[in-house]
Amino acid sequence: MSEPRIISITDIASTTRRHFLKQAVGGIAAASAASTGLLAMPNPASAADMSGQSETLVQQLYKSLNDQQRKTICFPFNDPLRSQVDNNWHIIKQPISAVFNPDQRDLIKQIFVGMHSEEYAKRVVDQVTHDNTVENGGGFDGCAVALFGQPGPADSSKFEFVFTGRHVTRRCDGNSVEGEAFGGPIFYGHAAHGFNETATHPDNAYWYQAQRANQVFQALDGKQRKIALRDDPRSEKGTDTVALAGDEKKLKGIPLSELSADQKKLAMEVMHDVLAPFRKTDATKAMKLVEEAGIDKLHMTFYSNEDIGNDGVWDLWQIEGPSMVWYFRGAPHVHTWVHIRDPKAM
Repeated sequence: MSEPRIISITDIASTTRRHFLKQAVGGIAAASAASTGLLAMPNPASAADMSGQSETLVQQLYKSLNDQQRKTICFPFNDPLRSQVDNNWHIIKQPISAVFNPDQRDLIKQIFVGMHSEEYAKRVVDQVTHDNTVENGGGFDGCAVALFGQPGPADSSKFEFVFTGRHVTRRCDGNSVEGEAFGGPIFYGHAAHGFNETATHPDNAYWYQAQRANQVFQALDGKQRKIALRDDPRSEKGTDTVALAGDEKKLKGIPLSELSADQKKLAMEVMHDVLAPFRKTDATKAMKLVEEAGIDKLHMTFYSNEDIGNDGVWDLWQIEGPSMVWYFRGAPHVHTWVHIRDPKAM
């Protein structure tokens, strides 16, 4: 295995976050759409225009359901199914295409688009469409949705819309779920070119996040790297994958409290950058919960096993605190598990 090259904070700073993220977002858009025929946005409205409307659109969807549809997709708000997450699953057996009419399917896509940032929305829709086309031929409409509770004004009812499929679990809850970012645990991933991706993960919608995280590793000194680098990543076990430690003493890797000011700033920039695909309201809430729980309580870990290409660019890494986990598993392709809670709600 080749030794990772040591670079300085100054070296890292020379490639600005804005330039890096611009490259990450724009690098494959035209080629991906042309080569795979991935679906376009549902209407000319921008994701920015729709980002605050997803909850309203969930209410519209609910009102449009007939009795059979409600029997199929609606559950009590406290049903345990609402809190589940996995890397490849359907929250109900029937796909979107089998349950909803064309207008309802368009509403569902608009809801999903609105849960993401303007810069990333199309790319995320393309990823979901691609991975679910490869898996079951159904594309975006081959995924499944369920509704919990009764959608209505935020001050009068609790509800949650859950969208699931291969490499996707997203939630829209209008802050019905107290003390939870994203309304509960979420999942995102991508297999851009087959099940086993190469070391550079070409065209992967989320590989930029590992590249950013590896910049933090490059900024560590030798002693810090020994603490941060391990070979025992967590196993993937559905909802159990995002079980929260609850106690800082149980955490692995290097505590951010042991980083210099510049190193800690870089780590927090990575935290902001992994939130970039999501709408501002969700990203802001997630970051607020992380900061209120204590930045110095976060640990950052990199894993040396499953290093594709043996290139010292760690495909597996995570940021974890007592009340949050962001676990990025880049081998054989990208799986990312996210769970962020208010520690006072645990």
